[in-house]
Amino acid sequence: MKKVYRCWAEIDLDALRGNLAWIRHRVGREVKVITVVKADAYGHGLKSIAALLMQSGTDVFGVANLAEAGAIRSVGKGWPILMLGACLPEEVEIATRDEVMPTISSLHEAELFSRTAVRLGKVVGVHIKIDTGMGRLGVSPADANDLISRVASLPGLRLAGIYTHYASAEDDAKFSRNQCKRFTELVDSILKQQTVEYVHVNNSAAVLFEPCSVFDTVRPGLLVYGVLPAGKRRLPKAAMQHVRPALSWKCRVSFVKEVPAKMPLSYGRSFITRKKTRVATVTAGYGDGYLRAGSNRAKVLIQGVRCPVLGRVTMDQMLVDVTGVPGVEVGDEVVLIGAQGKEGIGVAELAKWCQTIPWEILTNITYRVPRIYTGQQAA
Repeated sequence: MKKVYRCWAEIDLDALRGNLAWIRHRVGREVKVITVVKADAYGHGLKSIAALLMQSGTDVFGVANLAEAGAIRSVGKGWPILMLGACLPEEVEIATRDEVMPTISSLHEAELFSRTAVRLGKVVGVHIKIDTGMGRLGVSPADANDLISRVASLPGLRLAGIYTHYASAEDDAKFSRNQCKRFTELVDSILKQQTVEYVHVNNSAAVLFEPCSVFDTVRPGLLVYGVLPAGKRRLPKAAMQHVRPALSWKCRVSFVKEVPAKMPLSYGRSFITRKKTRVATVTAGYGDGYLRAGSNRAKVLIQGVRCPVLGRVTMDQMLVDVTGVPGVEVGDEVVLIGAQGKEGIGVAELAKWCQTIPWEILTNITYRVPRIYTGQQAA
């Protein structure tokens, strides 16, 4: 019996392969790629995507926490993993034992890893993060040389990487280039004294907008999944031509009825019909990750036609206007993100309706939404 899904996401593995290949072409084959797979690979399913990326030639995995690192280790041993978040004191031993490269922003963190590495008979490859304007993790540029020299003297540690993070590469060219200038000056002085395997700045937006700051490693996330970072800067035509979204999100029509004028719809009566309206109930809601902020703003595709969301999105269902779509029936496919016929709804467009960013849309898709993989499967 064929399995029927109420709400599901389709992941095109061939699109992911193509996106990674295009990134490599853009930055140069000699440049290493840290593929960011945090937050369940941006909602695409971490284990399946990790398996694909191992076959497709990523050099390093970037994760937010040790649970994600463990999931990658369960798929394949030996791959370099960088933890982009700071390790809590209780996590230092696990990261050291599991050979996860930590992000270091202070001497205190470095000393904790040094003591643990010596005790366990390990050598930890650390990445020093420089705060050039993000204001989150990282040592200040003024204190970075001192921290790096202290790290070099600590037993059990190896300086594997140095990096910083652009705060607004998709919007602010001047600020981004000032960040890069501060980082470049620092890196130039460090590389005169020692070898560093990974020097990285460029996230997805910077891969597109700041090709001069590639160094020897890049760190894309959103771009790997085929979503272009939206901002004030004009996107390169090559990216728009070659980068393909990997994820489509779909559900089904569960009920159709006609309601009269002046009929309130959904909780809170936030929408009241102005005329006789044909309304379809569809099988997705905020319990699946469809943001409630899309209420009365978002649209979906049914039979290739854009249909407005009416009233508030509820936990498991929402209502859409199908007055202009004759022949809609129970069981019809509804596209929340993706293409249907000649129409399409992108992640960025849904994010705009929900007054948020594409990253939140993707990572908000919940675990109860099955991921269905298409294209050539990873072994």
